Amino acid sequence: MISHKKTGRGFIKIMVTIPVMTISSSDGPRPMPVIAMGTASESGIRGGDVMSSSTIVEAIKVGYRHFDTAAVYRTEKPLGEGISEALRLGLIKSRSELFITTKLWCASADRHLVLPAINQSLQNLGLEYVDLYLIHWPLKLIQDEVKLPVPKECVAVIDIKAVWEAMEECQCLGLTKSIGVSNFYPKLIQQILSFAKIPPAVNQVEMNPLWQQKKLTGFCKENSILVTAYSPLGAFGNNAWGHNRVMESDVLQEIAKSKGKTAAQISLRWLYEQGVSIAVKSYNTERMKQNLDIFDWSLTKEEMEKIDQIPQRRHVYLIGSMSIEPNDIMAEIDAELD
Repeated sequence: MISHKKTGRGFIKIMVTIPVMTISSSDGPRPMPVIAMGTASESGIRGGDVMSSSTIVEAIKVGYRHFDTAAVYRTEKPLGEGISEALRLGLIKSRSELFITTKLWCASADRHLVLPAINQSLQNLGLEYVDLYLIHWPLKLIQDEVKLPVPKECVAVIDIKAVWEAMEECQCLGLTKSIGVSNFYPKLIQQILSFAKIPPAVNQVEMNPLWQQKKLTGFCKENSILVTAYSPLGAFGNNAWGHNRVMESDVLQEIAKSKGKTAAQISLRWLYEQGVSIAVKSYNTERMKQNLDIFDWSLTKEEMEKIDQIPQRRHVYLIGSMSIEPNDIMAEIDAELD
């Protein structure tokens, strides 16, 4: 990250390094920047406006080097355009300076559809490979195009062995450096580990001080799987799956006030101190900078204890966000993720 400090001679640039975490890959252990800029939006998923490539250029200027996208977000194309523009402008010297995560959508969660899906994502991004490819949810949707809410007759059980074998093929072919999962629970991860030639490197899940995921993070740590936290601020401002409980938490606001920080920074710092990586979204340049300003200070033991005592409440449920009709497959996933 680049910040600016005023001196008697004007402004000078100061480099602030974003820490990295190590994940398994086809090239051996690989560094992954601990904070990713998220690109999901309600509008994009529903077929409306998505972010512009200029937002990506701005994020790279601010210091982001890890970007999190997905086929269903419809942001792969503008992300790719932003990367091309950043290269043209000389903001980065090569694509290898960036870490790109994208995800397999549920409609492609079938053995024969995985390879075409990652190739489509690579075409959208204008890249030869991604750094991390995740199975977005542990279910299959029988849909030609994204239609929300999903009718219950379109929901099917995922053949996880067949799909995981196809994910492994993607890595073996060099289309992705690492593979992983998202919204997966211990029982299903254990199932993958029982037959996988390449184990999942990452599990991306909802996580923040109001949904701390202690059991799941413990399980993943025991199995050398890095957890990435999405909705670290509760997806504040997103009407479809967001809430304001993180940003308006009395505990977080009180700690923020005492430290001269924001509630968002307290939440992000708490996650960092849990040893997880973070996908956080803001298209506002000032907030982009604030979200990276969490590495040169820490929370006290007393502050950590106060956060530990916050009442826990999960927010993202399949039934209610992806589908409004009760169905056994989504109900089981929702129950297992609790």
